[in-house]
Order: sequence, then structure tokens, then C-alpha cells
Amino acid sequence: MTSPIIHHVSVINRDRYVTFDFYHKLLGLEFLLKTVNQDEVEMIHLFFGDQTGRPGTEFSVFEMPSAPQKQFGTNSLERTIFAVPSEASLQFWRARFEAHDIFNCGIEYYQGRQYLHFEDRDGIQLALTPLRKGEASEHAPHESADIPLEHAILGIDSFQCRVRYAEASARAFMKMHGLRKIETYEHNHHEVTVLGGEDALFGQQLHLIEDRIRDIEKQGAGSVQHIALSAKDRTYLDKVEKMILDINFRYSGIKQRDFFESLYYREPNNLLIEVATEQTNFVKPTGATEDYEAIPLFLPDFLEGRRSYIENQIKR
Repeated sequence: MTSPIIHHVSVINRDRYVTFDFYHKLLGLEFLLKTVNQDEVEMIHLFFGDQTGRPGTEFSVFEMPSAPQKQFGTNSLERTIFAVPSEASLQFWRARFEAHDIFNCGIEYYQGRQYLHFEDRDGIQLALTPLRKGEASEHAPHESADIPLEHAILGIDSFQCRVRYAEASARAFMKMHGLRKIETYEHNHHEVTVLGGEDALFGQQLHLIEDRIRDIEKQGAGSVQHIALSAKDRTYLDKVEKMILDINFRYSGIKQRDFFESLYYREPNNLLIEVATEQTNFVKPTGATEDYEAIPLFLPDFLEGRRSYIENQIKR
């Protein structure tokens, strides 16, 4: 059975309602969870994915209403690329984006593959590309009334990072996560290193764009806060923790997140990386999920005693 390299991606937006409409209603992702940031409980945290909520399809958003706009730069987690079933799907999505006034760059060729680059309402950089590996029928996208299943978003195809020293990041990812270097190539005058793995879900890849020219990115609304890589189980997570301690990277220790276990660390170019177990325990909302306000707030057991305080803090 295939396993993902990329467990999930977490980004920063300003408004929960705009986020809900964009990712659930416009992009057609399954709405998995309305909860809060377990480290900052006054912050809304929304999860999207496929019907199963499995790692490799999860995309989460932190709401930070007062966040400044990000300043584009290097040493950044830059772009999430989603898989769609076919090249014809890109035509469907381009027309849909134009109809909803979504910024996009049209269909472009990138290393022999077609891509449709676009942004959400806060400037999160995204893209769509035809499925790299396997058949669309093997997957479980959300069924939406106005998005045909033959064009529905399937999960995360790949992720782009922009870094000053690509070789340093590549060595760390290969050593700690068992990735291998697939190729290097030049794009827009920057060398790109592509990392992948054996039998990865969707054929997932990490692309490291080496950019020593730009200033360091300043995070804000429109930034990727972290990317989570997948750990098969707790044993694998323990091995990663040992390697982090041996290398002496900054890290968080292992955290119990209720729906999975994970840790966070800073890799050589200061990117925030989470490593999360594949055993997820999402309790998806029951009934219709088209009305954001009607969806109950999920809290892990250790926060239930603070529900009244938390619900009062997150009221809008």
C-alpha cells in the first residue's frame, strides 16, 4: 500500500468564512474539522481533504485576522500543488477560476507537465497538475454538486520550497525521511532539486528551488506556516526524534494531537517541518457541511473543560 511523503500542509488566512467558501465550496475539498490551534486556543484551525481525511490529502488553515501580508522571499514554504485526474481537468478549473475571479496564470508547461498556478483570496500560492501516478478511480475526492468527479481535486501531488542552500535541505530530507534525489534542473534561472520516494501516494515530490538572491520571507497572511511529512507509525516518529537529537536541530518534542502524534523541527534553511503519524482519528461533522455556523466545534478531550471560554474567545 502506498504511503504519502507529504502528510498535510498548514497555511495562514485572515477570515474563516472566506477560507471555508474558497477551499470547501470553490475547490470542492471535503470539510473535515472545525477546531482550534491546540497551542493557541483563541485561533480557529480548519481542516480540509478527501472523503477519508487521509494523510496526503489534508490541507489545514489557521485563521489570523490581524496578520500582516506576507513578504515574498527565500527560505519559505512556497506552493502546494494538488493532483487532478487529467489535463482536461485543468481546462475545467481554469474556466471555474475565471468565472469566480480567482487569480491564475493559465495553463503552463513546467518540466514537461501541465500546471495551472493560482492563489487563494489571501495570496496562498497553489497549483493543479494531472495525476502523476495511478488512476483517479483509486481515490476518494469530495463529491460536490457543481464539480464533476472526473475533475475533482484528489490530494497533494507535490510541494515547492524556496531556499538559500538547497543541498543542505536535500541532505537532511534524504537522511531523516528516506527520500532520494530524482533530478535537478534549471527553472527561471534557479536550480531546482527534486526529491521523491519509493511507491509514494500520488507519486508525491518535494521541489527545492535554490534562491540566494531574495531576502528571507516574512511570514503573514498568505504564507505556509508549516508542511508535515508523514511517519508510518509511532516507531518511525521515535526514529526521527532520535535523528533530530543527534543532529541537534531545534524541535518541539513529540506532541499528542488527539487525531495523530507529531513533532516539529527547523531544518537547515529554517523551514518549519512537522512529522505526523499516518494513523489519523478525524471525527468529521455529521450532516450537511455547507453552513459554516451550523458545524460544531471539535475539541480534544483535554480542552473540553475549557469549551465555554474557547467558544467565547472565537466568536465573530
